[in-house]
Amino acid sequence: MKKIAVVGTGYVGLVSGTCFAEAGNNVCCIDIDVEKVEKLRNGQITIYEPGLEKLFKRNVNEGRLTFTTNLEEGIKGQEIIFLALPTPPGEDGSADLKYILSVAAELGKLLKHDEFKVIVDKSTVPVGTADLVRKTIIANGASPECFDIVSNPEFLREGVAVDDFMKPDRVVIGYSNEKSKTIMGELYAPFVRQGNPVYYMDERSAELTKYAANSFLATKITFINEIARLCEILGADVDMVRLGIGSDDRIGKRFLFPGIGYGGSCFPKDVKALVKSASDVDYNFEILKAVMNVNAEQKVILIPRILEYFGGDLSGKTFAVWGLAFKPNTDDIREAPALEIIDDLLSKGANVVAYDPEAMDNVKKLYGDKIKFSNNQYEALHGADALIIATEWNEFRTPDFDKISSLLKNRVIFDGRNLYALDMMKKLNYYYSSIGREIIK
Repeated sequence: MKKIAVVGTGYVGLVSGTCFAEAGNNVCCIDIDVEKVEKLRNGQITIYEPGLEKLFKRNVNEGRLTFTTNLEEGIKGQEIIFLALPTPPGEDGSADLKYILSVAAELGKLLKHDEFKVIVDKSTVPVGTADLVRKTIIANGASPECFDIVSNPEFLREGVAVDDFMKPDRVVIGYSNEKSKTIMGELYAPFVRQGNPVYYMDERSAELTKYAANSFLATKITFINEIARLCEILGADVDMVRLGIGSDDRIGKRFLFPGIGYGGSCFPKDVKALVKSASDVDYNFEILKAVMNVNAEQKVILIPRILEYFGGDLSGKTFAVWGLAFKPNTDDIREAPALEIIDDLLSKGANVVAYDPEAMDNVKKLYGDKIKFSNNQYEALHGADALIIATEWNEFRTPDFDKISSLLKNRVIFDGRNLYALDMMKKLNYYYSSIGREIIK
């Protein structure tokens, strides 16, 4: 059993803290948001993530998972301190480290000389952050002998984060102190007992590993979206191409689904940050610059098609939008393609009625009464001129098409996630525009 503090109760912090507690550790999560901490103390989870609430409530009830707003109280007696803090992108794409360095400065004042604590960077941070955190802690009074810095990037996928944490594909630990290596190895032993690897490396390599992994996956998504564009010009079907290339185990089947681009809290931010880190050392990361440009275009690729169908004038038209989160099984709307589409539609005088199983509350905070929200997917269709699908929630995959037909003004669907078979849409007599495939008219 380890005694752990987790600074930050956002997505990474709350999932990590809960899963560490589930493995029998004592975990104290620390956050400056008084209202959030009060909710968490009362057993009220503050994010949506499948499977998390059950573990969260069990560990709160059993006393292994506690919460505080006081940093000194939260780290007292703890052997390991995880920093799971936001690193939002600056205007130039660089990761903003102000939250991490602010906490590092406070830790420098609080660490005791007769204790040894492992300070773990769990946030996604640029290369060199471990060194910077170490210097900041020392500059604020702590002795180098009473702590060590470890880089332990997270590889959690929203929607399956609990499984990713409890049964990780791999654990990456960047270290320079053998004592820290031993402590971290003991901490993660229950999670890798089936033989999944723990990779020990230097801190800088660990920091770069996270950025490289996310940037590669973003590149893979963008590549298949470029292939989809070419398919439309050449008369090929991207779904067939995807199957053909995905069967090659050097390429793999995952992240080869064409659509309206990637979003979320990781890929956009991490690609930008890696490009900026490269630029800072005079390296021009041309591939990733292209990835960013293509993805920005891909998010709104349906808009010209919608304009063409409606003769260039969307004023007064009403569009039902199914899906607001950047991906299914989350309420996260950060960099969500749906929001780019909605903004464009509103700017052209259109009306929007939206539905999402989990993300509507978050979107309401952004749009207020600028758009309407429905109680279910079918209610959104009443009198709409067309349906736009922006997120591939499972409940959208096999809808009642007779019901859709009776509610829409016209049988028109713009599908940004390729949910439906072309043959079926022909048989149902829909106008159906998807990504990288024939338009059914």
